[in-house]
Amino acid sequence: MGHFPKFTVLHIPHDSTDIPCSIRDQFSLNDAELAHEITAMTDWHTQEAFLGSQTDVVFVRSDVSRLVVDVERFINDDEEIMSRIGMGAVYMSTSNGLPLRRPLSTAERQDLLDTYYFPHHARFEAAVDKMLSLHQQCLIIDCHSFPSKPLPYESHQESGRPQICIGSDPFHTPQTLISKLLRTFQQAGFTVKENYPFAGSIVPLKHYHIDKRVISFMVEIRRDLYIDESNGRKKSDFEHTMHRIRNCCQQAIAALNEV
Repeated sequence: MGHFPKFTVLHIPHDSTDIPCSIRDQFSLNDAELAHEITAMTDWHTQEAFLGSQTDVVFVRSDVSRLVVDVERFINDDEEIMSRIGMGAVYMSTSNGLPLRRPLSTAERQDLLDTYYFPHHARFEAAVDKMLSLHQQCLIIDCHSFPSKPLPYESHQESGRPQICIGSDPFHTPQTLISKLLRTFQQAGFTVKENYPFAGSIVPLKHYHIDKRVISFMVEIRRDLYIDESNGRKKSDFEHTMHRIRNCCQQAIAALNEV
């Protein structure tokens, strides 16, 4: 198969490692500590992993590290459960609960959102709207990876994590698609679970639980499958592994128009 359908939007929120120099002074970690946190928290190479050699697929990628802003969090801390541990849209704590930043003023926080968060979501919404206009449907694939061993901040601390986690939404992910994804990955030799250890899949708020033409699922790849987790470097079989994962997704998606 080798290609995602033309109505696909890949959402790539946590692939970047960029911390702009202009805001480096906000972070209370020294350079070595910050580099360690970036290594732990980055969804390494997910753009390359999901795009492969396909040059015509639409993707929306965050320009900055999730340590700057996390574009998959709600901006209102009252609505964002992760804000309770200092990891809302603007992280104040590290993955092990230590201070990440100095206290920010309201203006500084708003500037981060205005500069990095809102423009990302504007691009994402525009990409989805364009697909709906052109094709009357849009498939969002929320592209992630996760560590083989839980980081201290994570709610699920159990061992035995699956190699692939498929995140679904009860409104935006057809059950037939979920079943096909789980079965396809299993048949390819991967261990796979739905909504564990992470759950859900992103949809622009404009369409969230409103427009069923927007279909969304998340793919989380366990990082030891494709990188050295100590430094984020790709393993020698990176291309082969990612080809297998893309092929599983594409086989499952092929059944969409049969639903």
